[in-house]
Amino acid sequence: MNQLLQEQVNTGAALPLMEAFYTLQGEGYHKGSAAFFIRIGGCDVGCHWCDVKESWDSKNHPPTSIEAIVEQAVQHSKTIVITGGEPLMWNMEPLTSALLQKGMQIHIETSGAYEITGHWDWFCLSPKKNKPPTPAAYERADELKIIVYNKDDFRFAEEQASKVAQKCILYLQPEWSRREQVMPLMVDYVLKNPKWKISLQTHKYLNIP
Repeated sequence: MNQLLQEQVNTGAALPLMEAFYTLQGEGYHKGSAAFFIRIGGCDVGCHWCDVKESWDSKNHPPTSIEAIVEQAVQHSKTIVITGGEPLMWNMEPLTSALLQKGMQIHIETSGAYEITGHWDWFCLSPKKNKPPTPAAYERADELKIIVYNKDDFRFAEEQASKVAQKCILYLQPEWSRREQVMPLMVDYVLKNPKWKISLQTHKYLNIP
C-alpha cells in the first residue's frame, strides 16, 4: 500500500471494505428491517466460532474511499449498519459524518474493544471474552448481544449485563453451529431470567446475506 493510501486509512478517509450489501437485519432489536450493511475488514478479537473469519486480515480488503462507500449506501436504505470484522479498529468519524449529512440512520455492531469513534443512532455491543469492551462501550450500548456457545456463556452474559445501563436491551443468541444444543438451554434460562430476550440469526433461516 502506498504512503498516501495508508494515510487515508489511518485517518478514516478510506477503509478496508470487505463487502457492502442491501438485505434484512437478521439479529437483535431491528431484526426483519431493511438495511444496507457495510462490512469493514480487520479484527484481532479472534473468536474461534466466528463465521466471517475472512474479515480478520484487513490487508485482504482493498482500501475504499469514504465517498465511494457512501455513494453506494445511500442508493439503498435510510438505515446503515456498520459491521466487521471490528469496525472500531478504524476511525469511523469520517464515514459516519458523511452518512449523517445524507440523513442516514447509522447503526454499529461491535465488540466494543476499541475506543468509540463516529456518530451512532444505535449501538449493538457484542462483547467477547478474549478482549473485553471499554467502559465507554458499556455506557453507550443500546443493545447487548451475547453469543451462547456453551454453559459458561450464561455466566459471562450476567457479568456483562451488570456493566451496561438500565436502558440497554439484553439478548442471548445461539452460536449457529451449536444452536440445536444450546437453544433448549437458552429457553430455560430466559424463562427463569426474563430480563433477557432470545435473538436468532433469522437471515440464515431466510437464506439471505
